[in-house]
Amino acid sequence: MIVTNETECTITGLSPGSSYKFSITPGIGNATLGTPVSKTVTTEPRPVSGLRVTFMGVTLLALTWIKDNGTESYQILLETSGSQTEMTRDLAINISVLKPGFPLRPESNETQGDTLDASNTGKEVSTHQLCSSPLGPVTAYCRVSADPSSGQESQHIDVLLIGLKSNTQYKATVYSQAADGTKGQPQLIEFRTNSNQVSDLKAVNVSATSITLTWKAIYNGSSSAYSYKIQVAGEASFLNFTVRETHAMVSGLNSSTLYNITVWPFLGNAEGTPGFLQVYTPPGPVSDFRVTNVGVREIGLAWSSDDSQSFRILTVQEKTGELKNDIATNQSITIGNLSPGTSYRFEIFPQGPNGTEGTPRTVDSRTDSSAVFDIRVVCVTTTEMQLEWQNTDGAAEYTYRLVVWSENYIREQNISGKAVTLRDLNPGTLYNISVSLDAVQGHPSSIVQYTRPSNVSNMTIETTSTAATLHWWNQDAASSTYSYRLLIEKADNSSNTTQVVRTDVGVTDATVRDLMPGSHYRVEIFAQVGNDTESLPFLESFCTEPAPLASFLCEVVPKEPALVLKWACPPGTNEGFMLEVSSGAWDNVTYLESCTSENGTEYRKEVTYLNFSTSYNFSITTLSCGKKALATQNTCVTGITDPPPPDGSPNITSVSHNSVKVKFSGFEASHGPIKAYAVILTTGEADNPSADVLKYTYKDFKNGASNTYVTYFISTEEKGRSQGLSEVLKYEINVGNESTTHGYYNGKLEPLGSYRACVAGFTNITFNLQSDGLINGAESYVTFGPYSEAVFLPQDPGVICGAVFGCIFGALVIVAVGGFIFWRKKRKDAKNNEVSFSQIK
Repeated sequence: MIVTNETECTITGLSPGSSYKFSITPGIGNATLGTPVSKTVTTEPRPVSGLRVTFMGVTLLALTWIKDNGTESYQILLETSGSQTEMTRDLAINISVLKPGFPLRPESNETQGDTLDASNTGKEVSTHQLCSSPLGPVTAYCRVSADPSSGQESQHIDVLLIGLKSNTQYKATVYSQAADGTKGQPQLIEFRTNSNQVSDLKAVNVSATSITLTWKAIYNGSSSAYSYKIQVAGEASFLNFTVRETHAMVSGLNSSTLYNITVWPFLGNAEGTPGFLQVYTPPGPVSDFRVTNVGVREIGLAWSSDDSQSFRILTVQEKTGELKNDIATNQSITIGNLSPGTSYRFEIFPQGPNGTEGTPRTVDSRTDSSAVFDIRVVCVTTTEMQLEWQNTDGAAEYTYRLVVWSENYIREQNISGKAVTLRDLNPGTLYNISVSLDAVQGHPSSIVQYTRPSNVSNMTIETTSTAATLHWWNQDAASSTYSYRLLIEKADNSSNTTQVVRTDVGVTDATVRDLMPGSHYRVEIFAQVGNDTESLPFLESFCTEPAPLASFLCEVVPKEPALVLKWACPPGTNEGFMLEVSSGAWDNVTYLESCTSENGTEYRKEVTYLNFSTSYNFSITTLSCGKKALATQNTCVTGITDPPPPDGSPNITSVSHNSVKVKFSGFEASHGPIKAYAVILTTGEADNPSADVLKYTYKDFKNGASNTYVTYFISTEEKGRSQGLSEVLKYEINVGNESTTHGYYNGKLEPLGSYRACVAGFTNITFNLQSDGLINGAESYVTFGPYSEAVFLPQDPGVICGAVFGCIFGALVIVAVGGFIFWRKKRKDAKNNEVSFSQIK
């Protein structure tokens, strides 16, 4: 019991993890004044001690710590050290029920090859019991064990965590707990699980039928529990087997085959990251490797092989060690360019896929001896040939035997040096040349060589617009064995292409096609003999014929004495055009600029200063290279315009009091054929008429709309001739005869009227269908002649007669009235005015 005057009290000396009941009673002195208040409190258990990792695996971890008597259970919070999203949920582990020797199943597969306990000292070591709640991806198994390393009865808590991630950093926090769940201070430990991976998988020894493999396994813990599954997959075979070492030998394979090899690491049933490798087995060695023939500078080899299509032959010269490699795709080869009288070793390597090579086989041999080699033609012309050669030992004091022969030629001589110039040879002839040492027995060295053919001559060229036929001659005696090579290209090389033509043997002409019209070309001709001996080039140039125009069109220029010519530019090249224009005895020649046919260009030329309504003959000729194409011709007629005005006015005479007669000569037709005439009357002044008057008729005149009108229309196809006129075309019109011509009424004239007449001539006439078919002056080609002098019509004879009769009748009436008045006066005087005046009326 503790008495205190404070409202708080610290009580020491308590046991960890123990439950205590505290009762507080208020009082004064020794007297109790109130009801006591009780509270039960559990002290914190001691934190765990000796926390450590006793085993580290790939997906498994063993933790241990010392068990305290005041602790009833424990809690482990396990999390990864990465982001919060990857954190493993806490594991609540209660081990209060665990007793030594408590049985457990199952064990982890990973523990089968690893020892988790220390050495046993006679006390029982139990297996682990499932002790995690709630269940999750990581499971905990626990057990209580005695400490075999201490001499006292202390116990350890062993916890086995299964289901961890490999190669992952973890943090484990362990809390001790009292019986009522009161937690002690936490203890923290961090660790990283082991990785489980095969790396550095290699094939260290590969033969045609077996492969030796090695690899490395990445891990941090014990490796005794690891096993490795090996899978070998070929084109037609499949192998699977398991080993516990980091190396293996695979046998029974096929040669020249691709194998895919995979090695998986296993810890129990836990599969790790595999290693992968592709390996080609090489082909098997060849058999029956042998020498088939020996020459001065070559040795023939042959062999047999069933599984290789390509072979590398290594040639080693025994004295110098010089190496040379050759590739053969057949089962034989001739090794050339060897030195005479020299020993060689030949090694053959069969080659397989992906650069693999099989086991080599070897054979030795020696070339035949010869003193002369490497005969070279330094220079060759049509009649000379310069030669050089070498000997095997490089000595300069030898005498050489030279033999040169052809079909009708032989020459033998001794040469002290290693060079000679042969002269007076025939062009284009094949010569056999042999050089040997007089003092050395062996095979002579020899070559064959043609002399250069002579140039061609006397070339003739016949051309069209797209082809050229070439003929030439060659004076050599051997020309019947020549063929010819022709190189043709444009002289300006604008096309940047060269056409090659080859002839057969003995042919001395060729036709080159697909040329451009009107273009300059350069041709080179080489005479050829043998495979590669050619003459110097013969150079000539020519030009193809220019292409003519396909056609051209003529377009009339309205009211102008001109024509517009249009044509598509001809293909190829041209330097311009010659335009010839003629009509009757007149002709003219004009030279025009060139044009190009690219992009469909159209050429346009206006020909001026021509005559109206005249037929002209046009001829257009394409020019190029001083040549002319065939002319393209066409006949065209120029257009028309208003006719020229006449020289005089029409003649108008009075016929009666209401009609006149108009005579006029036809207009000149130099501006086009006269299609029609219109006779125009006016009572006005003699002003120049305009095309506007053509719309007025006799009706408009009578209505006062105009003092000028068209009274008569004449179509030249219905023209009339005045009798007695010879070749001069005259027209005579009776105005006022009440006829109608093409909608114009020829009405009677007014007596005592003053009239003038003019004539309109038409080369092109248009009628306005919307105005009763009258003339459309604005759209017609018309010219008005001058007005005539005015003519005055007489009075109507009927009016004159009426006036006379009226006068006579008036006189008679006057006489009658006067007589009557006189008579009445006499009677009045007689009767004294008996009758009144009103009666008389």
